[in-house]
Amino acid sequence: MREIILNEKSGLVLEGGGMRGVFTSGVLDYLMDHNIRFPYTIGVSAGACNGLSYMSGQRGRAKYSNIDLLEKYKYIGLKHLLKKRNIMDFDLLFTEFPEHILPYDYEAYFASPERYVMITTNCITGEANYFEEKQDKKRVIDIVKASSSLPIVCPITYVDGIPMLDGGIVDSIPLQRAIDDGFTNNVVVLTRNRGYRKQSKDIKVPSFIYRKYPNLRHALNMRSIVYNAQLEMVERMEDEGTITVIRPEQPVVVDRMEKDATKLTALYKEGYECATKAFRK
Repeated sequence: MREIILNEKSGLVLEGGGMRGVFTSGVLDYLMDHNIRFPYTIGVSAGACNGLSYMSGQRGRAKYSNIDLLEKYKYIGLKHLLKKRNIMDFDLLFTEFPEHILPYDYEAYFASPERYVMITTNCITGEANYFEEKQDKKRVIDIVKASSSLPIVCPITYVDGIPMLDGGIVDSIPLQRAIDDGFTNNVVVLTRNRGYRKQSKDIKVPSFIYRKYPNLRHALNMRSIVYNAQLEMVERMEDEGTITVIRPEQPVVVDRMEKDATKLTALYKEGYECATKAFRK
């Protein structure tokens, strides 16, 4: 692994992955413990959620939401899907949690000098939308909620009146966007081990699902191909020594909708340990 030297061109790229994002929480807590800041951070889905706590400097907040809050409120499950047509309790996650349970420090986030980008998928165009918001609290929540809205099992969410879903549908590892934004010295945090590839499936999203959004259906059909191409780009650039990648060292046993606190805690600790190794090189 190359030596990490941060400068004005340094970017931090955060993959999603649902509950596998606890790995990222561990990495980010290490960064906060050592006051390591990047001039630019970009996150998608779970990465966008965890990144917000990093941007506000609230150490341990992401871990609390992914493990302690889940244990207490059991906010993932079929009961939520049947009751609210959403596999997760979004009222808890995006209203009660940031406003009352462990309030989000908007003032610290809005005052931070670093850029922060969150990604959604535009249902109309089938393309990624990239947002930076440091003024409007409601819009921050709208964006991160949309970035985390998994297809099929979560309802469509609106940002500025536009229907949106999980940014990971189109741009799961937004390394290219960081480069396009002018940040060429990047640290990429993944939630899968090196060599992982998503199994391509020939099954296409049927026309009655997202009937009004044919471009979204096409993006969903292309998801595995696009994601695997991004993984290949990351591994190639890592081998060339142009980026640093922090990822789990072994195949991850945590599912996207994992509820086992023991597994989640172990993956969080691995994230912290992997960050320790990367930054002590």
